[in-house]
Amino acid sequence: MARGIRAIRCLERCTWESWRQWRGATIWKPPGTPRCARWYRRSPERTRRRILWGVTVLLLADEAVLVIAMLATGQWNWSYLPLHLCSIHIFLCTACTLTGKDWCKEELYALCTPGAAIALLCPGWLGTKAWSLINLHSVTLHGLLVLYPVLLVAGGFRPQVRRLPAVLAFLFGSALPIYFLNKVLYTNFYFLNGPTSSPVTALFTQWFGEQWYLLGFLPAVALVLAGMYLPWDIHRKK
Repeated sequence: MARGIRAIRCLERCTWESWRQWRGATIWKPPGTPRCARWYRRSPERTRRRILWGVTVLLLADEAVLVIAMLATGQWNWSYLPLHLCSIHIFLCTACTLTGKDWCKEELYALCTPGAAIALLCPGWLGTKAWSLINLHSVTLHGLLVLYPVLLVAGGFRPQVRRLPAVLAFLFGSALPIYFLNKVLYTNFYFLNGPTSSPVTALFTQWFGEQWYLLGFLPAVALVLAGMYLPWDIHRKK
């Protein structure tokens, strides 16, 4: 019980401190997402394609600006590769825009939406100044990653539980090579090699210890997916 209380307090403290640091630099605002969704829903198919392309280009440009700035200032290292749990979805958004495959849409809805939203609510970029490039990049990138799947749902896409095995296969299948890549590059993509830089992994470490913190992802993913899919399933049965 005491460990649970300490874990909750740790998460609250990290979240509050993070909010204080990045709230002034938040360009993307949650109220803007519903407005964009309404615009997308009311638009014809041709305009929808342009909107998705616009979001995709912004995602790619956002990541490119960070990489170029880090290279130009001599701060770049392997950890800036876009292979984190959120940034890897830049490629999936691009693939979705190019192909329109339902599998891509499902993956973005099931993994990208909650992951990016949690990153915005519990940001791991602690210690950065409000108007620093890292903070601006992190906020705008995660905001766009939330926006993209929201637009897909607004446009008529409906999640299907039967596609979840493929989504989970992608998650766990990509985690395996990422784990070994982390060993080679001394990075921490997917949070697989250490509970660092994230209030969420800090919470899991409080619960399960540093050696077994990854176990916290299993019930967390199950609860998030249940919350995201059960309402659709209930709606279909009515």
